[in-house]
Amino acid sequence: MAQISIEKIPYKGWPNCYRVSNGVVELIATTDVGPRIIRFGFADEPNEFCEFEEQVGETGGDEWRIYGGHRLWHSPESRARSYYPDNMPIEADEIDGGIRLRQYTEPTTGIAKTMEVRMEDGVVTVRHTMINNGVWPVTLALWALSVMAPGGVAVAPQTTTAHPEGLLPNRWLALWPYTDLTDKRLTLGKRFVLLRQDTSATGPCKFGLSVTDGWAAYVNRGHLFVKGFDYLEGFTYPDGGASVEVYTNERMLELETLSPLFELEPGDVAEHVETWRLYRNVGLPEDSNAVTEDIVEEKILPLVTGSSRKGGCCCCC
Repeated sequence: MAQISIEKIPYKGWPNCYRVSNGVVELIATTDVGPRIIRFGFADEPNEFCEFEEQVGETGGDEWRIYGGHRLWHSPESRARSYYPDNMPIEADEIDGGIRLRQYTEPTTGIAKTMEVRMEDGVVTVRHTMINNGVWPVTLALWALSVMAPGGVAVAPQTTTAHPEGLLPNRWLALWPYTDLTDKRLTLGKRFVLLRQDTSATGPCKFGLSVTDGWAAYVNRGHLFVKGFDYLEGFTYPDGGASVEVYTNERMLELETLSPLFELEPGDVAEHVETWRLYRNVGLPEDSNAVTEDIVEEKILPLVTGSSRKGGCCCCC
């Protein structure tokens, strides 16, 4: 088992960041804003996440900034709730194998967010938590969004569970008003849905999918980033049943997982857990345009099904 190092460092204008590394992979979280994991990747190699260079290092202000990296939102999406600006300092504690990032209670929503990040054997576990510190019930889903670097392709598996006689539908695809099913970035395949990031694109594209297999992935520069999570049967998911959503524009791609909808009474806590795995030298093409369903079947699926892909518990209490 590789030793985990945790150190406080400056990063691109933010003076108070934490770097967690096992010497092979590393992540960097800032406490000057957030909670936000701004970097994840192989040590001394490019960030797998996108960074918005004109915003990195900024703090304060009343306007929400995307910054880049990995963040936690409320779903269903709402300007008043989801886009609460996370521009103020947060608290951080070192824990075994990682850090805990704790946001203050958002004054306009009554919700406080926490990310507990641990690294073990190269696998990163991100436990997302929301607590309702308000005075009335709130219905929400925890929404974990990773802003991926440009040039890659997202992969989401379609469910293989079906009615024994094939009489009832078993898949739900959510489409946004701007989504064009003829978009060349989008591939609705036999078993997977693929969405490519294209820096020459002139508009956004987004889909949501009821992913019951509990994973989604992003391929970029021959690297493979896999998110694992638990899909809970029998629960209602937001946006027409989506447990995975993928959004892209000309600058980045967001790989997103969601919890079911929870009704949080005052004092209630909800959790959503992801696992992150990063692979290289597994025979994936450097050009994401060359990624096909056959390549996903041959190169990606054995890695996903051959590991503990799920994220862990997803619950409300």
